Amino acid sequence: MQELAIPDGAPVIAHASLSAFGYIEGGAETVLSALLKQFDTLLMPAFTYKTMVTPETGPPDNGLNYGAYQDANRMAQFFDPQMPVDRLMGVIPERLRLLPGAQRSSHPILSFVGMNAADILASQTLDEPLAPVGKLLHAGGWVLLLGVDHCVNTSIHYAERLAGRAQFVRWALTPEKIVECPRFPGCSDGFPALAPRLSSQLRRTVVGQGQVQAFPLANLIQAALDCLAQDPLALLCDRTYCERCEAIRNRLLKSSKTENVKFVQARRKTP
Repeated sequence: MQELAIPDGAPVIAHASLSAFGYIEGGAETVLSALLKQFDTLLMPAFTYKTMVTPETGPPDNGLNYGAYQDANRMAQFFDPQMPVDRLMGVIPERLRLLPGAQRSSHPILSFVGMNAADILASQTLDEPLAPVGKLLHAGGWVLLLGVDHCVNTSIHYAERLAGRAQFVRWALTPEKIVECPRFPGCSDGFPALAPRLSSQLRRTVVGQGQVQAFPLANLIQAALDCLAQDPLALLCDRTYCERCEAIRNRLLKSSKTENVKFVQARRKTP
């Protein structure tokens, strides 16, 4: 990964799919070893969706069909700092969590795990779950996509937050009580639409069968902000049954900004 020419000492947030690279001797441990040899500070999402519970009623336009989650509520688990990373995040962040010296933030749904990242992890709070991305931004951080695309690029959610895009409320089980978790991000299935805006900033290499992409975090955030400034509906997915994207459209329709209403109405009429 030296071909990426990421500046020495730059902290990195990585998203990875081990299976995208085909067979790698040593598996996730080999990938992690390569990352930690290259980067002093490494951060990865370590989310735990199994802690989530949903009430029968709650705030409107919250991207939820209240009352439809009884089965999921029954299977919810209490958050514990030693809880495994959700399988949807892939095996590599879980292996990172288990490494000696690794640290994890304490958000009951949206935790991060890192090496040599104590200050970055400490910035996270319940009210600002994506604060580690902001801390990374101010430290000159980079985004690394290993065998994945922007659908898993958590940093774009931070750009949505900066742009004022609506976010959501979720709830999590903890040993003490059910905790309200504000500023939960929306759907990311529309994020690959940002890729053309980043082509000039992209650094790319190939490892095995998989592609590795790297971007300066500052350029990624600015590209997303510019995109959302031009079109408040940008980066939403096209699935009509996506509760979170539909909730954002509904909030824009209810806003007092005429230009937002025109955007929503025009996009909804588009086949």
